[in-house]
Amino acid sequence: MKRLLLRTLILLILLACPYAVFAATLVPRPPSLNAKAWVLMDDQTGAIITEHDSDQRLPPASLTKLMTAYLATREMQAGRLKPDDKVLVSENAWRTGGSRMFLDPGTQISVHQLLQGIIIDSGNDASVAMAEHIAGSTDSFVPLMNAAAAKLGMTNTHFANPTGLPMDDHYSSARDMAVLARAIINDESGYYELYAHKYLTWNGIRQPNRNLLLWRDPSYDGLKTGHTEAAGYCMVASAQRNGRRLISVVFGATSERARAEDSAKLMGYGFRFFATHTYAKAGQSVATPRVWMGQQDSVAVGLAQDITLTLPVNQQRHTRNQVTLDEPLQAPLAAGDQVGTLALYDGDQLLSSQPLVTLQAVEAGNWFSRCWDRLYLWISSVLASA
Repeated sequence: MKRLLLRTLILLILLACPYAVFAATLVPRPPSLNAKAWVLMDDQTGAIITEHDSDQRLPPASLTKLMTAYLATREMQAGRLKPDDKVLVSENAWRTGGSRMFLDPGTQISVHQLLQGIIIDSGNDASVAMAEHIAGSTDSFVPLMNAAAAKLGMTNTHFANPTGLPMDDHYSSARDMAVLARAIINDESGYYELYAHKYLTWNGIRQPNRNLLLWRDPSYDGLKTGHTEAAGYCMVASAQRNGRRLISVVFGATSERARAEDSAKLMGYGFRFFATHTYAKAGQSVATPRVWMGQQDSVAVGLAQDITLTLPVNQQRHTRNQVTLDEPLQAPLAAGDQVGTLALYDGDQLLSSQPLVTLQAVEAGNWFSRCWDRLYLWISSVLASA
């Protein structure tokens, strides 16, 4: 009888409470893939939603060409390279094996067309031609690749060529490739649309983009696939849905279809069960603390940067701010001086802690006001310690 009453009570509670209350915090385990390594990143925040061995150093195959294309677009943005500049195709570029754009030696091709051949056709010949045009030789281009990787914080990456063909000491990681993809999407946005092109015809040969997701779902618009025997099947993918963008990276999948399905699983998980939200805006006053020995008695303080977080979906999340100030604040203060911290909590859980800065300058007061405030602070400290 007691067991029956307990079951009835539980059933009544479930019926009385909206299902959304329970579903809001129900986030399942991330998908398990058969690949060697993977990562799912939110583009806006750079937050890692899920990962597996994302820092493992693995051969990146043609994912390497993301860096080759990135350097080319950086050169164009800097004005040192123009899209219509002509590139002479060397015999060295023409002889490069593997996937090809099918360039002819001794012919000329524009930088923009080469970029298409690198991104859409994954052309090794196009990658070598671009590297030679930018740096004079592939040997001179490789240090530029590694310098750019270091600047982006790709700590588990070392390039030995611009194509991704197997070489000793040529490796990257899933996390590093996500970092590079994020830079391409945000820093090179003027050229990013090339990654969504499905076909390229050159020299009478029409080739499809090997990113199968471009055909399956219009939310996908990039970025690159790669495959060698050593690397397996690799993919860097990006999709945008309802104004939010995610980046997935899969290393060492078992087939072309598997890498696309694995990427889609990661994307579905991230879009369904995680959300990105701005919880506090930069430049808005969150407190006006007392200022001593200044020309004014108070100053507005706020965040230098937004607090934007990627968190599991939870409709019952109730955040609160906790402001801590480095008191007493004493003039002179410049705009942007750090004077405390703002901690963002969900209940007792700390979500983020960011510096609080002055939103305006406060000049030092006159001699009399400085002396008076200094005396007041001294007396206060004596009384407080008594």
